[in-house]
Amino acid sequence: MQTSTASHATVPSSPPAALRAGVVGAFMLFAGCAGAEPASVALPGDQAYPENITSTADGALYVSYFAQGGVVRIAPDRKHSAFWLKPGVAGTRSVLGLIADEKTNLLWLCSNDMTALGVPGPNAEPGSMLKAFDLKTAELTVSAALPGPQTLCNDIAIDSTGSVYVTNTLAPEILKLSADRKTLQVWKRDPMLAPPASGGGGLDGIAFGADGHLYVNTIGGGDLFRIDVNAGVAGAVTQLKPSRALKNPDGLRWLSGNRFLMIEGGGSLDLVTVDGDSARIETLKDGLLGPTGVTRVQGSAWISEGQLSYLLDPSMKGKKPSLPFRVLAVPVPKQ
Repeated sequence: MQTSTASHATVPSSPPAALRAGVVGAFMLFAGCAGAEPASVALPGDQAYPENITSTADGALYVSYFAQGGVVRIAPDRKHSAFWLKPGVAGTRSVLGLIADEKTNLLWLCSNDMTALGVPGPNAEPGSMLKAFDLKTAELTVSAALPGPQTLCNDIAIDSTGSVYVTNTLAPEILKLSADRKTLQVWKRDPMLAPPASGGGGLDGIAFGADGHLYVNTIGGGDLFRIDVNAGVAGAVTQLKPSRALKNPDGLRWLSGNRFLMIEGGGSLDLVTVDGDSARIETLKDGLLGPTGVTRVQGSAWISEGQLSYLLDPSMKGKKPSLPFRVLAVPVPKQ
């Protein structure tokens, strides 16, 4: 097992009001109007609040739990689901982003101490961490802390060489895991990537395009960016112009060429097509209940409905989310 030599950085137990508002804003995702009911799978537990979803080539789905912690695996036949990684295992807390990398046989995830937001998680492990577990044995393989005073590991991308990158929602920076897989280092920091001054979270979704460049969004700012990449080195940051305004863009996954699947916390699944410095946004499904993540399995996009506003929005106190929590499938246009 490899562990990070970097010191743990925590979300302060009593953060400044602006910081607290920014973190809460990053996860207050709202549902749109109801639509036709797609295929879905119920998730176990009434405290799931699923935050992200990934998949493997056999069609299995892996879903992270924000409140309860842990990762649930849904079998390819969709008839069986159970905890693949139980809450609290190997120091995991609230689990956010996750991505399966079958080339290295690892499941990567973001683990965060969210007690400052009233979400204690399953143990007292401090900090914001990137962790990796063996896909066959679920044994911990990598554990690296995000450095700095304001950290929230949100989502993960892997480039063609196997290098691992994560977004930090509380700072305008993307981090890269060192070659020895022991430490995370700032790979790109730019004020354009900062959380909006008016409140709401910063960097969230992250994915590489077929052009080799890195694409990210900001959940509070509603922005899309391209970061030029040359031999693994970060270059210029370009703000892309979307064809329509975005509402809380979240999970981002590569589809083909320079096309991506993207979640909007406002309630939709989008197809994003990048052309130069523009991005065409096509809504594939709206009326989703606080969607948070997306993964493609053959001809379908599987979406996690987090309903995190019930957990984090003070105005929702006393109200209950729609149960059971679920993941659902939406057809993806042919490539």
